[in-house]
Amino acid sequence: MIIARRNLIRMVRIPEMIIFGLFQPIMFVVLFTYVFGGSIQVGSSISTQDYREFLMAGIFAQTVTFATAGAGAGIADDMHKGLIDRFRSLPMARGAVLTGRTVADLVQTALTLVVLAIVALIIGWRTHENIGKVLAGFGLLLLLGYAFSWIGALIGLSVRTPEAATSGGLIWLFPLTFISNAFVDANNMPGFLQHVAEWNPFSATVQAARELFGNLPPGFEASSAWPMQHPVWASLIWSVVIIVVFRTLAVRKYRRVES
Repeated sequence: MIIARRNLIRMVRIPEMIIFGLFQPIMFVVLFTYVFGGSIQVGSSISTQDYREFLMAGIFAQTVTFATAGAGAGIADDMHKGLIDRFRSLPMARGAVLTGRTVADLVQTALTLVVLAIVALIIGWRTHENIGKVLAGFGLLLLLGYAFSWIGALIGLSVRTPEAATSGGLIWLFPLTFISNAFVDANNMPGFLQHVAEWNPFSATVQAARELFGNLPPGFEASSAWPMQHPVWASLIWSVVIIVVFRTLAVRKYRRVES
């Protein structure tokens, strides 16, 4: 918690970290809604309003996963400046540095989601389920973001500079987010890509959020793939597996870097 507090104080003192992090998702919302909104069919609808509601779960999920790059760059920056060397002499658990960093990133991601949700409401996005389900949808999104922050932590420990961590944290996220159901109906993709999209952990969380927000468009039918039929469970399973695997790898990598 002390490490998390240190990173949160740093975030408050450098507010442009949050401000610049908001520009990209807001830009995506505006571009996809007003440029592509009337041209993309989801379900049986080409309504701009239906697409706007379909889109927002994808934008939310993309926002929480793209925070991965920032997490990796932050850890790489601490390594580069020698801050990790200072932690070596302290009586602390070896996983505390990484856990504190990922918890702080989770708080920053939550604040970003709040601002983005307000922007979405301003442009016409609405939910159609009770507050409990809506909060559960945001909870799954944050859990996915926290899981991906451990991937960012591993990348940050594996490269030599913050710039490399930023590039390494983004290059794999673009195909992950675009070969999914975030922006288009995956049922309209070619056969191979459709299967990839259906079993993509990112797609499971997007589909779960749409169901919990009540944002499925008229005539929309999910594919028969298990993650699309049970997206909430699929999202939980994927996120927990990613956390367990990549936290283990990241802490192991941290110990090797120390020695």
